[in-house]
Amino acid sequence: MSASLTCTSLSFTWADGTAVFDGLDVSFGPGRTGLVGVNGSGKSTLLKLLAGELTPAEGSVKAAGEIGCLPQNVTLDTALRVDQALGIAGQRAALHAIEAGDAAEEHFETVGDDWDVEERALATLGELGLGHIGLDRTVGEVSGGESVLLRLAALLLRRPDILLLDEPTNNLDLYARRRLYQAVAGWPGVLVVVSHDRELLDLVDQIAELHSGEVTWYGGNFSAYEEALAVEQDAAERMMRVAEADLRKQKRELADAQVKLARRKRYGQKMYDQKREPKIVMGNRKRAAQESAGKHRILHEERLAEARERLDEAAEAVRDDDEIRVDLPYTAVPPGRQVLTLENLHTAYHARVEGVLDLRGPERIALVGRNGAGKTTLLRTVAGELAPVSGTATAHVPLRFLPQRLDVLDDALSVAENVARFAPGATNNRIRARLARFLFRGARADQKAATLSGGERFRAALAALMLAEPAPQLLLLDEPTNNLDMASVRQLTTALESYEGALIVASHDLPFLESVGITRWLLMEGGELTGTTLEELTETA
Repeated sequence: MSASLTCTSLSFTWADGTAVFDGLDVSFGPGRTGLVGVNGSGKSTLLKLLAGELTPAEGSVKAAGEIGCLPQNVTLDTALRVDQALGIAGQRAALHAIEAGDAAEEHFETVGDDWDVEERALATLGELGLGHIGLDRTVGEVSGGESVLLRLAALLLRRPDILLLDEPTNNLDLYARRRLYQAVAGWPGVLVVVSHDRELLDLVDQIAELHSGEVTWYGGNFSAYEEALAVEQDAAERMMRVAEADLRKQKRELADAQVKLARRKRYGQKMYDQKREPKIVMGNRKRAAQESAGKHRILHEERLAEARERLDEAAEAVRDDDEIRVDLPYTAVPPGRQVLTLENLHTAYHARVEGVLDLRGPERIALVGRNGAGKTTLLRTVAGELAPVSGTATAHVPLRFLPQRLDVLDDALSVAENVARFAPGATNNRIRARLARFLFRGARADQKAATLSGGERFRAALAALMLAEPAPQLLLLDEPTNNLDMASVRQLTTALESYEGALIVASHDLPFLESVGITRWLLMEGGELTGTTLEELTETA
């Protein structure tokens, strides 16, 4: 029997009364499925329901096969050995005991038929680029990106029939992403992945789009889905224009019918007043005319109601998903103007810039490199959050830094109060008007920062950055596309395209970096900053 996951009449509501699903029916079979949808559509919630981490209010989730799940935020005990994190420590110890001559029955029971578990573990680590860490080191000795791959390695060793991945490429460097892509491309069973990573979604066999609590299926990868959606929307917009034209026509015909009815009534009254025909004849004629006119009016009113219904149906088919509207302040930097100077800079954690590095005019610099190479440390030093060990980092224009952890927000304050901290001169009305562009309307602006999702935290932090005084002429962004849906990434890209200041962005998302018009690529490797090209990066990854 092939593996599958089936949801039947699934309903789920959060404790605050927010309904996510109401009678959802969906099934996932063999193959790779990309689960997509805007932030807040319920993708991660559905994955948790599928994995059994959440319990539905009504309905059921049935799995044919074992489930393995890679959550969005991977946390592993740093004191664990690698073999413990992989779940093979007991089998490994039993194998070593048998090899040492201990023939106790419990050792053979522990090993079972898995005599090559150690070799398989090392091979799996090697396939994911983790061959160098071995099985006896502790989790605390590996980087954050490596711990994600380590959790994936544990799943691959278990060989579950069904694999669920929630934003698996968040915080993975370019090299680790390539390893993950290879693992996904070779997955033989049922795989459901939630991601905003375009390259990853182009490896799937079909797309399941979650929209308004329902799932719609599209064959092919994400690129094919986008093309199909564009065709659908073109057709829906044409149908809406036809329905609008029909509605206008029916309104005109109803108005004409009412004018004709009024004329007939006036004519009939005139004939009655002049008594040109016998009273009984004129009465019958008047009643007949009124009945005919009434039927005519009712017919046109029914046609008008049908036209309105067709327009409503057409309008529902046209997407109007909420998207953030980013309007960056006018912050032009003239070509040649000195923006930033780094001179013989040595930072904490051993990142360094030898000699002098100048940033001039509206340059756009991509800062790339492996996890733990020192990119974030360099940005924090430039932003003034960390003091350099030696050398200098001098900003010649106002700058703002949007950190990866989004810790610019005070969790105890509301969204509006957080933004007000960065713009003490702005009125409450101005702050709320700006927040509405970031989808924090009305009571949503009064939400505490601690209650926000990853995408919401980004929007709130970006709003604070945009409204800050003075307006930034140098933007420092650290992994800005993490936790953003495709629509929000597009909006951020559009905003950065129109931004006329200087930009330094640390990211592993190559399609995003290409889209914002990078003019210089800098690679942080072995703690040292050197120039590189997109072609070199792609080849080495």
